[in-house]
Amino acid sequence: MATALTDKLSRLVKEMRGQARITESNVQDMLREVRMALLEADVALPVVRDFIARVKDKALGQEVMGSLSPGQALVGIVSRELAATMGEGVSDINLAAQPPAVILMAGLQGAGKTTTTAKLAKHLIEKRKKKVLTVSGDVYRPAAIEQLKVVTKQAGAEWFPSTADQKPADIARAALDYAKRHFFDVLLVDTAGRLAIDEALMAEIKELHAILNPIETLFVVDAMQGQDAVNTAKAFKEALPLTGIILTKTDGDSRGGAALSVRQITGAPIKFSGTSEKIDGLEVFDAERHAGRILGMGDIVALVEQMASGVDMAEAQKLAAKIKSGDGFDLNDFLGQLQQMKKMGGLSSLMDKLPAQMMAKAGQVDMDKAEKDIKRKEGIIQSMTPLERRKPDLIKATRKRRIAAGSGVHVQEVNRLLNEFEQMQGMMKKMKGSGMMKMMKRMGGMKGMPKF
Repeated sequence: MATALTDKLSRLVKEMRGQARITESNVQDMLREVRMALLEADVALPVVRDFIARVKDKALGQEVMGSLSPGQALVGIVSRELAATMGEGVSDINLAAQPPAVILMAGLQGAGKTTTTAKLAKHLIEKRKKKVLTVSGDVYRPAAIEQLKVVTKQAGAEWFPSTADQKPADIARAALDYAKRHFFDVLLVDTAGRLAIDEALMAEIKELHAILNPIETLFVVDAMQGQDAVNTAKAFKEALPLTGIILTKTDGDSRGGAALSVRQITGAPIKFSGTSEKIDGLEVFDAERHAGRILGMGDIVALVEQMASGVDMAEAQKLAAKIKSGDGFDLNDFLGQLQQMKKMGGLSSLMDKLPAQMMAKAGQVDMDKAEKDIKRKEGIIQSMTPLERRKPDLIKATRKRRIAAGSGVHVQEVNRLLNEFEQMQGMMKKMKGSGMMKMMKRMGGMKGMPKF
């Protein structure tokens, strides 16, 4: 959806450049393109009709009649209405309940409920400083309980054991009792899914809801489902009082229709979106910023936040002090810079948040190749001895052959890395005493990055 809408709107803005005002004719041209892009993206037809009617009404209203840039004004209206369709601004998770605040995870099998449960646990621990317990009520899917145990450990939360021969209702009661007695702030309950909606699934989840009385009932939906997401959303809305939606797999090759359809069908706000398979790949959903991404305007705020969360301030301060003292920049520092890049989610994750025009310029770079190159460099440095990393001048022909063999590359690759390192080392020497050094020192002394 993002590519289709961006391309169509960019073309329309260019075509309308010579026109002085918005007219019914050029609005119709734009709406035809937008309608096609939305339908191709698997957005539900009633949602498309409602969206188009709202955009037309705003476009032909007095607020933009005198605009000198009708193309840009129309794109602005589409952006605002996209955000309104997905829900205004940010809808945070509600934990205002007598502890433990129970959060029930609902959705079909394959939507990513179990992984998302662990991601949400990590978010609540790190961002909200909560003590979190997870439990699986999925007694049907092989290894579902074990999977939750593994991902919960990765998230740093506590897992409540359950077995396949137990009834989900008994598991729920036992977990709730345990959470109360051990003073947990939040209890996350992962429920069973099915490959399709059935009466047994709905009856079971209704029973769990009645037992747990959750403060949040979150519908987990695969962003790549398209029209199927609408039917699933309707069924769960009829069975449960949904309080929020989590979109998963938004980083995949999805047409994006679910984000627009599910919000309108359920009436529940989208609270989070899954941005990667990693345990920290969960973002608080911001409708305006998501609309910006769909329209190719990028999400610079998310880019800055992602970079800030990936930067190790203590390491930045240490590096600044080291260069200032004249100790120099060695291969350990070079390895540290490569690892910082990985912590930020890699090049492709950063590139996804750039505006379309910048992406077009950067499109000539093969992201997969660049990320493999970073991993290869990391492997080469890790094949060196601690002494070689501290004193790269020691690395001559024999050592180069050993390092190349240890990291599975040719000697030329080792030479290339050492040349890049020398260039960066020279740049660091020039930075000594400069304004850049002062900036790094300030970064190192900061307790956290500013909020946006």
